[in-house]
Amino acid sequence: MANSLRGEVLNLYKNLLYLGRDYPKGADYFKRRLKNVFLKNKDVKDPKKIKELIGRGEFVMKELEALYFLRKYRAMKQRYYSDTNETK
Repeated sequence: MANSLRGEVLNLYKNLLYLGRDYPKGADYFKRRLKNVFLKNKDVKDPKKIKELIGRGEFVMKELEALYFLRKYRAMKQRYYSDTNETK
């Protein structure tokens, strides 16, 4: 694996590990799954395949961020807006 791709892979792993702290099933669950996925693909040498896997990882990062923002939005909405049935 080229050094530039190695850096990208390590950066992706660190970012996913950071995002996994707030995972709904727990940080330990997320960490185990993340490690298994990266170990499963550790022998990939083809730069095209590595870039494809990095792209998939970045997609997962975006999905996690969307999940967290949605959860935060729902919590704030619940806090500040009462249900319409309660006011009637």
